[in-house]
Amino acid sequence: MKFLNTLQVDQEIVVENKTTVEIPGKVVLYNDDWHTFDEVIFQLMKAVNCSLVEARNYAFEVHFTGRAIVFSGGLIQCLKVSSVLEEIALHTQVVT
Repeated sequence: MKFLNTLQVDQEIVVENKTTVEIPGKVVLYNDDWHTFDEVIFQLMKAVNCSLVEARNYAFEVHFTGRAIVFSGGLIQCLKVSSVLEEIALHTQVVT
């Protein structure tokens, strides 16, 4: 005679809905007379994770117009990018 052992497991699935709203922002880099193009380009590549060509284009825009928006994204990420640029005392502003 065969007995079937059955085990009934009651499972409760808890689903949490976490909705976060990130404030959009932009990082503005301003021109100065102290840093070389190479310094600015290297720091832009480090901060924004962009290519040499993109960083050079940003640097020229900053040089010729006085400022450039070098990053757009969430406010927290903008603050991180700004912080990396300011490691070498570049002047930035985070705007929302």
